Amino acid sequence: MIQPKVIHYSEIEAQVVGAGAPGATIRWLIDKEHDAAPHFALRMIELGPGGESLHHTHAYEHETYVLEGLGRVLIDEQWYDLEPGDAAFVPPDAVHQFANTGEGTFRFLCAIPV
Repeated sequence: MIQPKVIHYSEIEAQVVGAGAPGATIRWLIDKEHDAAPHFALRMIELGPGGESLHHTHAYEHETYVLEGLGRVLIDEQWYDLEPGDAAFVPPDAVHQFANTGEGTFRFLCAIPV
């Protein structure tokens, strides 16, 4: 039986994304490995000032929601500005990247299929 989970995001370790993503961390809030979530993973991405995610593509979509800070997202060849309360859908196979354009932390939720 799959167990429920209620946790504050700060209780989950922020993992450094690494090379190609300066200033980027990821927290796996809900996922298949730790929670047996059968369909989606929910992640919190945090980009420090000047930080950015990887410039990449893959076969699955992203659903994102901005919690804090200012940023932008590249989807294929178009950049879109983002602020708290904005949602962005990144289609499968789209080249994409998130970047912090503000002075504080750019924090957003990102759901992906598992």
